[in-house]
Amino acid sequence: MSQKEQQGDSDISILDRDEVKLPKLYKVIMHNDDYTTMEFVIFVLQNYFHKDLSSSQDLMLQIHKKGFAICGIYSFEIAKTKSRQVMTEAKNQQYPLKVTWEVE
Repeated sequence: MSQKEQQGDSDISILDRDEVKLPKLYKVIMHNDDYTTMEFVIFVLQNYFHKDLSSSQDLMLQIHKKGFAICGIYSFEIAKTKSRQVMTEAKNQQYPLKVTWEVE
């Protein structure tokens, strides 16, 4: 070991834990409309957001009554992917379901 390394003056710097920032998280939000069926919303919540039946029904009612609900919180890429997948599935079933994402 060199004298420099023994003194702690090596070229390797160690990051302080306070300097490490966690990545931003994004809320995936499903919006109410007058055409998409409640059954389809439950299907989406179970199959794309992995909710159980009871949670899916509760979220579906929240979407219906409040106009929207947060379906999950994910990293940017996952939030974007889930939104696209659900919108594609809705379009294939001819539903105008709207899903958005925003920073938490």
